[in-house]
Amino acid sequence: MDFNLKKLTSDAGVFFTRAVQFTEERLGSAEKTELDAHLENLIARADCTKNWTEKIFRQTEVLLQPNPIDHTGARIEEFFYEKLDKKIPSRTTNGELLGQYMLDAAKDFGPGTPYGSTLITVGEYQSRLGGAEREFLQTSAINFLTPLRNFLEGDWRTISKERRLLENRRLDLDICKARVKKAKQAEAKAAAEPDFQETRPRNYVLSASASAAEQELRVAQTEFDRQAEVTRLLLEGISSTHVNHLRCLHEFVEAQATYYAQCHQYMQDLQKELSSANSDTYPNSFASNANPSTSATCPSPVSSATLPGVSPPCLASTSTPGIARDPSGPLKILDVQQPSTGHRKAKVLYDYDAHDTSELSLLADELITVYTVPGMDPDWLVGERGNQKGKVPVTYLELLS
Repeated sequence: MDFNLKKLTSDAGVFFTRAVQFTEERLGSAEKTELDAHLENLIARADCTKNWTEKIFRQTEVLLQPNPIDHTGARIEEFFYEKLDKKIPSRTTNGELLGQYMLDAAKDFGPGTPYGSTLITVGEYQSRLGGAEREFLQTSAINFLTPLRNFLEGDWRTISKERRLLENRRLDLDICKARVKKAKQAEAKAAAEPDFQETRPRNYVLSASASAAEQELRVAQTEFDRQAEVTRLLLEGISSTHVNHLRCLHEFVEAQATYYAQCHQYMQDLQKELSSANSDTYPNSFASNANPSTSATCPSPVSSATLPGVSPPCLASTSTPGIARDPSGPLKILDVQQPSTGHRKAKVLYDYDAHDTSELSLLADELITVYTVPGMDPDWLVGERGNQKGKVPVTYLELLS
């Protein structure tokens, strides 16, 4: 290792001189060469671009990988793979992992059971959703994050380096201007002394010193102008950066639209499969599927006899689950007779308006007698109040005894 003491001393002297010049400028005791307005505007625009690009880049990373622990681990892993110049392996998404858990659970519960078969169906779609997410993450990383990272770690570092050089050239220029000013002041003072003939040798030295300072000033001015031009060209390239980032932004939005469209389609298909499977198992419990807009927001009543105080559920107004149909013909509520055993008292939790003549309207806090009959939908009971009789939803009742 070569150790050049003279160069080290020179560099230290230049650094110290620049530090003194910079401090005096801050204190207002030294003049400062101002950059032209166009260059100042370019610098301000570049700083704005860098700051917002960095914020957008970081927040996009958080959006694509919101878990802080996974986010940190993933970034460290990517860092090592980038340094080793190796391809980053594809990771399993949370959706794919959830799907695999559901499929494994279905094997233990029994794929032939209703719960096991539904787990298989949902698990497969969760895996598809996870695959769509993984594809979206990869596309976004390539088409959006990578260009932003390249600007921050490549172009911006080059711009910052040239701007530092420009600042050093400006400090050197101002130092030379100060030297010339001092040399001329000393020369003028010596020329004004009365015994000018006796001080001629000293005046000659002062004149030579002023000439050398002016020569250094010309060199410093040339170097400053050259560096200002280089910096200006780099800063004007920010416009091309904006155009490139605009194209990347369009690609990112396109990837988002494709991803969400895939997710929406998968969920619609999953709902259809679940509705079809449940209709085969409980044909009367899903009669409301004839109206998809209603069944999507108003599920069939679920027993809440043990959950008093819950808000009343939404019931489909276009169809009402009822009693299972007998092959010989429909069973009418009025033909049903109260069994000798199995009837109970129930307290009505919420008001309920009957949707047709087979149902019984209810008032909150009233007591009615309820019972079930063979083949009846488990979400409904037959309710009696005096001479009135009709179907009532279990979710609106609190069974007493």
